[in-house]
Amino acid sequence: MLLWTGDFTPKVRWTVGLLAVGWWFAVAATLGEQVVRPLQTISNLLAALREGDYSIRARGAKTDEALGLALFEVNELADVLRGQRLGALEATALLRRVIAEVDVAIFTFDEDQRLRLVNRAGERFLGQAAARALGRTAGELGLAPCLEGEVPRTMELPFGGRLGRWEIRRSVFRQDGRPHQLVVLSDLSRALREEERQAWQRLIRVLGHEINNSLAPIQSIANSLAEMLDRGGLAGPAGSAEDFRRGLAVIAARSESLSRFMAAYSRLARLPRPRLAPVDLPVLVRRVVGLETRLPVRFGSQPPLSVIADPDQLEQLLINLVSNAVDASLETGGGVTVAWDRSDHAVEVRVEDEGPGIPETANLFVPFYTTKPEGSGIGLVLSRQIAEAHGGTLTLENRAAGRGCIARLSLPV
Repeated sequence: MLLWTGDFTPKVRWTVGLLAVGWWFAVAATLGEQVVRPLQTISNLLAALREGDYSIRARGAKTDEALGLALFEVNELADVLRGQRLGALEATALLRRVIAEVDVAIFTFDEDQRLRLVNRAGERFLGQAAARALGRTAGELGLAPCLEGEVPRTMELPFGGRLGRWEIRRSVFRQDGRPHQLVVLSDLSRALREEERQAWQRLIRVLGHEINNSLAPIQSIANSLAEMLDRGGLAGPAGSAEDFRRGLAVIAARSESLSRFMAAYSRLARLPRPRLAPVDLPVLVRRVVGLETRLPVRFGSQPPLSVIADPDQLEQLLINLVSNAVDASLETGGGVTVAWDRSDHAVEVRVEDEGPGIPETANLFVPFYTTKPEGSGIGLVLSRQIAEAHGGTLTLENRAAGRGCIARLSLPV
């Protein structure tokens, strides 16, 4: 404005004007380069991050200016994403290795029930390599029943060239926004055979011990009586007839004891399933306590409660607990206390005695183990079977305060 309004010649006006305009364009281009280039660098870095390339970094990132600080933060973001990606890749590699090595068959099916993932155990289960099985439907692989019904459950499936028992577990997850099903099959045959073998060993050990205890004296006495008969038998001295009677009495006693033992073992093996019905717990406990006349039984907390149980089996269980508590308390002159309470979704019945306590807690639930001279050793075992058949638990432990022990029966409400 000064050039064109002042007293200047046209030559000066055009010369200075062109110089001013040229200087303005030069300054604008320089400033634009300093602003546009960092923005383009930021754009390129963000595009690389979007594509998963975390190796590119911006140079000249200075924290003392706005654009330099933006470049510095983008570089830091790239470092964080790179670390997270490496961690995810390592975790995925570990997960794949675990899935490959675990000894259960794992399958993944998409929404069309086509196989998308299988581990080595699954390949052995199907009897074919993953390359052949992937992409096939569950029906073609014979796994359609595994995608239906309730889980977990046990089924007999003819896979791997043999018929076995398998536990089926199934869950749903989403991948790329689409629902998938994860199926896990565990072979129970081996574990069941091992449990069956151990059960037979325990059974044979217990039966052999008890039968030998009875047969050994019977055999010894029978041999002695046979030798007496060879030497003259009843025609000998007057004491021979009495010896025969005593020997036969021992044989009869041991035979009767063996018969009781086998009956007790049969009772353990034939415990019927509980017939569930509503049971008024206070009424049942008071009836059980009323059967015990050797010692007055005290009551602790006794709120009104009702449980779903087999009244006959539950009564037998409580009779065993109260009887054992009274037997223990009679040895020391102590007392017995029965109480019950409700906590969360369970009812706990406590039978406390003031006896000598439990010397060996490890043998409490061993069949036919007893510390009583006339005990059978099946009361506690039968009681625990009844509790577990009702979905509950039975535990015995020495009291923390004072002598004696406490029996805790927990039953679902």
